[in-house]
Amino acid sequence: MAASPCSAGLLHLLVLIFGLVTTWVFVRRYINFNMKTILLGEWMWVSPKKEPSHSVKTKCGLSKSCPDNFFAFKITSGAANVVGPSVCFEGQMIMSPVKNNVGRGLNIALVNGTTGKVMTQKYFDMYSGDANLLVKFLKEIPEGTLVLVASYDDPGTKMNDEIRKLFSNLGSTYAKQLGFRDSWVFLGAKDLNSKSPFEEFLKNNPDVNKYDGWPELLELEGCVPQKVY
Repeated sequence: MAASPCSAGLLHLLVLIFGLVTTWVFVRRYINFNMKTILLGEWMWVSPKKEPSHSVKTKCGLSKSCPDNFFAFKITSGAANVVGPSVCFEGQMIMSPVKNNVGRGLNIALVNGTTGKVMTQKYFDMYSGDANLLVKFLKEIPEGTLVLVASYDDPGTKMNDEIRKLFSNLGSTYAKQLGFRDSWVFLGAKDLNSKSPFEEFLKNNPDVNKYDGWPELLELEGCVPQKVY
């Protein structure tokens, strides 16, 4: 029996509605999928760039920042007779192999203890150089001056009692025993009335040396108070 015109129209309407609903569901899923893909892509590429950095850059690469009215410094001795020492003060590299202003013996930088301004830097050959040049240099250091010292290769062959006393007067504890190929880093001051807390020393000992004929390098960092008059 043939379907009535009314039934046929209703059937076509239902087919049309089913088709529209199916198409709508497909389009919605497609749009949602692409939106998720776009958002995922944005998160992967944009989000990491927006993450705040929690690392804090410190002067001379110190492990923590210095408080107000303190100067940051880092001193590294030489490694055997291969890599030269370095002296950094308030974020400024004063002496280093890259700057080509370091040498065998004792590397010394002088800094104004009040302003933090670098006054001079020199190295003294303590193996075959003239020890009198170092004596003259140490005696002429003005009051209120910070003295930063780093050894390289051999700091002790030309060391004499006068030089040891001059360094002791700057606050050194180990200058009295500094010898052939020892490692030494030190920060003292011209008018220091006590021993400096900033000093590291390693004796040249064939039984425990890290390098063949030399002890390992030393690194000294810290915050030294500004001198206020």
